[in-house]
Amino acid sequence: MLVRELTIAANLHPRGQHHLSSTSGLIRTGHYLYLVADDEHHLGVMDVRELASGDLRLHRIVPGELPHDKGDRKKRKPDMESIALLPAAQSPCWPHGALLVLGSGSRPDRQRAVVTPLDVEGAIDGEATVIDLHALYAPLRGEFADLNIEGAFVLGDRLRLLQRANTGRDSRNACIDFSLQEIVDWLTQAGTSTPPAARVHPITLPTFNGVPLGLTDGAALDNGEWIFSAVAEDTADSFNDGACAACALGWVSADGELRRLEWIDGAPKVEGIALAPDGLLWMVTDADDPERASVLLSAAV
Repeated sequence: MLVRELTIAANLHPRGQHHLSSTSGLIRTGHYLYLVADDEHHLGVMDVRELASGDLRLHRIVPGELPHDKGDRKKRKPDMESIALLPAAQSPCWPHGALLVLGSGSRPDRQRAVVTPLDVEGAIDGEATVIDLHALYAPLRGEFADLNIEGAFVLGDRLRLLQRANTGRDSRNACIDFSLQEIVDWLTQAGTSTPPAARVHPITLPTFNGVPLGLTDGAALDNGEWIFSAVAEDTADSFNDGACAACALGWVSADGELRRLEWIDGAPKVEGIALAPDGLLWMVTDADDPERASVLLSAAV
């Protein structure tokens, strides 16, 4: 179900746009939805109590400005593709938890993370900290010919990253597990070394008219299972965009087996999902066009 377009007051956008057009990650905590746009230096913030009437707000997480030209901006964008909620209990640095935003790693200049602390209500509370991910991603580059981290979520004591397949250089999807505590210690400089991946588990998905489904985001379920979004985007690598031929939601068991796959009518390019406590699934799309607004969708799961 369409909830709304992701509009914003033009005077609040760094390039004067009336909307976000490249939303690629989503998380809900408290009354807030936080949206990652892969060609912005800001998070989008929405209060779920004001969805019908209020524009979203922007919160800067990376310094500097991006070019207006679409091609130049694509070359220089940080490509922040995923967002996860770090639990409150993991670090005294974040007594009420924190948002972890991750770059895709698809190019050397797309290997940054941002950690932003939250208050007890789930609102942003404090300055963002930028983290260099080169050391964390280096082993993954040896594993995948075309690294492209598109999803992130916490499941139990693991931080789970999702590698997205493409048509050309690397058609593999995978779920990459890290120890959550080791990651938190590393992010807060309490750890002595960069944590290795605890597990790299391939996720086999079908193709649509010859185009592989690629993982775009994931969310944990209460029983140790998880749900994901995936799109069939006809592109030869992790840099260039392509036509979206299909979109699906999938359910994965606790031991990593695909249990169910449901195709989404109309093939919206869903790149971010968040599961609410009442079972409502929020989804955001990437329009791949600065003239078109991304949209917020919902579905009961």
